[in-house]
Amino acid sequence: MRIPIKYFGLIAEITKCQEETISFSGSFIFELLETLHSKYPELKNNGFQVAQDRALVTVETRLTGEEIALLPPFSGG
Repeated sequence: MRIPIKYFGLIAEITKCQEETISFSGSFIFELLETLHSKYPELKNNGFQVAQDRALVTVETRLTGEEIALLPPFSGG
């Protein structure tokens, strides 16, 4: 399946792009993250949250083919 991925903040700086679409044959978020860590090794050293179709998900979540977003840590005030 083709998965659209958006990167925000520091994550976009690491990947040097704000969005891309990748071909992926896995089924879970953790498998997608393994692929992204291979492509962008610096991601391993940075914390971020993952959203699928604009909802935060865990690494055990099954991929639906909807948009994925990698979100840097939020700070509140």
